[in-house]
Amino acid sequence: MLEFNRPLALQDRENDVLTVGELLVDLISEDYGDAHEGASYRKYFGGSPANIAMNVRKLGIQSQLAAAVGDDGLGKFLLDRLLSEGIEPAFVETVQEATSLVLLTKSRATPIPIFYRQADYRLSYRPQLEEILRKSKFLHFSCWPLSMSPSRDTIERMIDTAKRHRVWIGFDPNYHPMLWPKDEDGVAYVKSIIGQADMIKPSDDDAERLFGKDTPDNQILKFLSLGAKLVVLTLGKDGALASDGKETIRFPTLAAEVADTTGAGDAFWSGFYAALVRGHAIREAISLGFAVSAYKLRFTGAVVDLPDLETIQHSYGL
Repeated sequence: MLEFNRPLALQDRENDVLTVGELLVDLISEDYGDAHEGASYRKYFGGSPANIAMNVRKLGIQSQLAAAVGDDGLGKFLLDRLLSEGIEPAFVETVQEATSLVLLTKSRATPIPIFYRQADYRLSYRPQLEEILRKSKFLHFSCWPLSMSPSRDTIERMIDTAKRHRVWIGFDPNYHPMLWPKDEDGVAYVKSIIGQADMIKPSDDDAERLFGKDTPDNQILKFLSLGAKLVVLTLGKDGALASDGKETIRFPTLAAEVADTTGAGDAFWSGFYAALVRGHAIREAISLGFAVSAYKLRFTGAVVDLPDLETIQHSYGL
């Protein structure tokens, strides 16, 4: 049972958060625009699970990342960045495919991505991956690894393992049709996974892609009807709406300055997990997640130099 005013019951384990999925390069334009008008792009470390793994370490808790990259220069760039942040890439596979990348236009709203995928979905289920999962408090994944096999099969097995060993499951239902095979109903599959997770954080765009246009309150009810236990629906400049199935709370945005929205959701997850590990109640953890997201929004790129969680908490008066 998840309740806003209670902290989670966490197992005493050596790793706090295991993130699983895409490790890739974000190519972000130097100029703002909605249709990729920019002529110059800069290379950034990217991939939602990878961003979260790096962010939570900056915030003061432990993480591991499971992913797949290519045996190429971009793959080496990503692995070197992990090492520089103190993450030993023991669970990152190097495969004989090109490292995946995403082309993005710098944006103050929701960025419009173009996907180039090869290596990221090659992640396989291995004994060492099961071992680190059993030693973790949280398992986190998004729609990326679910969209194609073998990574989909890997995630499905990890969900089963997590449930058997009382690992909390966080799912980012960031469905995007461009990620899915044309002959598959990706929406139906994502809906089938929602009830398997303990906590989900869709954006209003995610909700619209899954359910069509509707009010935020109705979208929350749709996620709950699929078995979601804790839903945090982010609404951009309008803050967020969250429900534990018994109570619904509105959270105002804490962002006063927006340079780039890339990675804002990852920053939320990072602050949320870090706060839960530190023993905060769920309501407080959500607020701290938005504080970390607001801090990130001041900078370009998905991963920025975050201070520790306590510093951010103090700076936003939480």
